[in-house]
Amino acid sequence: MDVIIASYNYWIYILLMMIGLYAMLSKNNLVKKIIGMSIFQAAIIVFYVSIGAKRGATIPIIEHGHGHGAAEHAVNVMNYVNPLPHVLMLTAIVVSVSTLGVALAIILGIHRRYGTVEEDEIMEKIQ
Repeated sequence: MDVIIASYNYWIYILLMMIGLYAMLSKNNLVKKIIGMSIFQAAIIVFYVSIGAKRGATIPIIEHGHGHGAAEHAVNVMNYVNPLPHVLMLTAIVVSVSTLGVALAIILGIHRRYGTVEEDEIMEKIQ
């Protein structure tokens, strides 16, 4: 039980990912599918932020790193957080918002053309 409580953020990631995957695969409404995709993307962002976090660490800014005596002070990299996952997830957030906006615009065009956003009704009108 302690293992489950200690890694609650990974359980949240798995739960969100499964909710998003379920919505993308099982729903016929295109808007619900897109919302499921957005939840799935949020789960992946939560996962990467979780693996990038480190307890007791600080940001990787070295004060007094230049000048006399800089070579004498060794930097212990274990005391610093790796900023790369967080920076990549900022990019992923921008991409997910852009994807959501484009997908909703496409769904709006589909609704204008076919009069519905239900996948099975659209397939009947196409055939």
